[in-house]
Amino acid sequence: MTTVSAARIRAAELPNGTSATGTNRPIVSFEGVGKTFNAHGKNLEAVRDINLSIGSGEFVTLVGPSGCGKSTLLNMTAGLMAPSCGTVRYAGELVRGVHGHVGYMTQNDHLLPWRTVAGNVEVPLEIRSMPRRERADRVAQLIDMVGLKGFEKSYPTQISGGMRKRTALARVLAYDPETLLMDEPFAALDAQLRLQMQADLLALCAKLGKTVMFVTHDLDEAIALADRCVVFSSRPGSIMRVIETGLPHGRDLVELRFDRKFLDLAHELWETLTPALRRRQE
Repeated sequence: MTTVSAARIRAAELPNGTSATGTNRPIVSFEGVGKTFNAHGKNLEAVRDINLSIGSGEFVTLVGPSGCGKSTLLNMTAGLMAPSCGTVRYAGELVRGVHGHVGYMTQNDHLLPWRTVAGNVEVPLEIRSMPRRERADRVAQLIDMVGLKGFEKSYPTQISGGMRKRTALARVLAYDPETLLMDEPFAALDAQLRLQMQADLLALCAKLGKTVMFVTHDLDEAIALADRCVVFSSRPGSIMRVIETGLPHGRDLVELRFDRKFLDLAHELWETLTPALRRRQE
């Protein structure tokens, strides 16, 4: 799928009738969470008093000014850092360190240049010591799923930026994490590729029943992808408001740009953030 028409993918309903708004159980929860870093001998408060629950199968976008702690929340969810105060729970259990329930995808794809597309996707399966035959079957399935069939033997330098992102996504999905943590994964792509990847991601996450926490600075993207959009203040980041989009799960991302409800939601998000942006400029 190489044209913008690929964005006309319609996300499938989640298995067993589960709603993508995550009504069955919370999978990630932050309770009174704060995080302070020591930088050059001074304390820097990144986030303050975060209270948020994310349901299983829910797609939540995090948006706000640079430095407001959005990525910090992803890192605490993954167990890469601990909160300075409050608690972070995953599936009801305290997060006490790195765990295997989440997959992390950042703006940089971090592909290994000496490995082929298939070889990169295979890395987490090798780490888990999956048998070779089983690995090969899983890799083939994932490559087909992300639309890279025929490029298995290509190296990262031989494929486009969009294909590199697809490879990185397949690698994250390889060990079947319950939750995807995504930190501006499509920021470096041009508008056409970005729209295509957004549509592919929605379709895959709906089909596989994944929970997603997605950091972005693109306000249209924040609304278009989300079941809920969490809006943060400037540092120390705190939640200013949560916008429930109510957009249909089978939404067409091309047509959505002309939809009155989408336009109203995007305007609402801009209006929420504009006062803070104006204060920073004064």
